[in-house]
Amino acid sequence: MTDTPEKNQTATNIEKKNGQFSLQKIFVKDISFETPHSPEIFTEEWAPAVNMQISNEASSLNEDLHEVVLAVTVTVTLGEKTAYLVEVHMGGIFYIKGFPQNVVERMAATVCPNILFPFAREVVSDLVTRGGFPQLLLAPVNFEALYERQRKQSERKELEGSAESETKH
Repeated sequence: MTDTPEKNQTATNIEKKNGQFSLQKIFVKDISFETPHSPEIFTEEWAPAVNMQISNEASSLNEDLHEVVLAVTVTVTLGEKTAYLVEVHMGGIFYIKGFPQNVVERMAATVCPNILFPFAREVVSDLVTRGGFPQLLLAPVNFEALYERQRKQSERKELEGSAESETKH
């Protein structure tokens, strides 16, 4: 019996229906707030430059439980001086079952950080205002686009690596 597109589509739909995804826990794994030039920085005109770095890592706790940690680092400068540096590692434990491994990896890189980011954004904003600075509202992040960019960079590096190994003997 040969597989028809209809049968493949039905198998995919069944797989999606049997998959389970749920958030088990959200927690702050690491947090840091530094104001290296305070209190002098408060006397300067507030015209900041904001630099945000974001990354995430996923690890398996067991077959169905996965920890995803979203790291957000924000550095705000006034000219050459660092006004403040905030680093938040927001963790989440996710129950993911019944999906193929490539889907689990994609979910850990896109869906899970999308869930964690609003919590990290709130912690950053709270730390900044408690530090005496104007509220900082971080813009939303498109984790799907970040994942695709990273995947394409990895593919490109693999191709370059295999091309080098073919030319070098």
